Amino acid sequence: MSDKKIKYIAIEGVIGAGKTSLAKKLAAKLNAKLILEDFDDNPFLERFYENPQRYSFHTQMYFLLSRYRQLSELLQPDLFHEYIVSDYIFEKDKIFAYLNLQDDELKLYEKIASLIEKNIVVPDLIIYLQSSVERLMFNIKHRDREIEKEIKEDYIKDLNEGYNYFFFRYKSTKVLMVNSTEIDFVNNEKDFNELVEQILKPGHSHMEYYDPAANKSN
Repeated sequence: MSDKKIKYIAIEGVIGAGKTSLAKKLAAKLNAKLILEDFDDNPFLERFYENPQRYSFHTQMYFLLSRYRQLSELLQPDLFHEYIVSDYIFEKDKIFAYLNLQDDELKLYEKIASLIEKNIVVPDLIIYLQSSVERLMFNIKHRDREIEKEIKEDYIKDLNEGYNYFFFRYKSTKVLMVNSTEIDFVNNEKDFNELVEQILKPGHSHMEYYDPAANKSN
């Protein structure tokens, strides 16, 4: 039985964590409205991976405004879906901004972000897919996207630390942290169904931790 208060579920995690794959499977199972980040449309992203210092601000501002445009549409009621599932949250933008922008760029970014974030709907539950750097790099290399071939392990390490810092202190809504290093919810239906059971269980606390590997060993 699902928690009736949980209607808007967002999946988060570092590049390669499996956010989009899980969001698609979960949305299909729940017949939910699916919101996927339009990262392929960012014309600066590939250049950013090649030259982060030069293209970080261009990349960041494009993502900020694109995410705002997409998520602000949630203010309109949806009569056809009981659930909403997305593969990102608006606040994640700040993780990348603080990691990649220079001080003067960050000040301008913060001014713009503070003006528009008030119009964004906060999810009822965030699923944070927490993984090791080794597993993240394996996933990135395995999916072999041309745009991601310049991603360095040090960048993923810094990003992973940034995500952990952000979510361990996150207060805006309920968070379910999932140790996804040892599970395969894409190809293993048992892993997927057990994760869905955790997501839809009633009475989530503000911060929870789910370790599938620990459950398997019991």
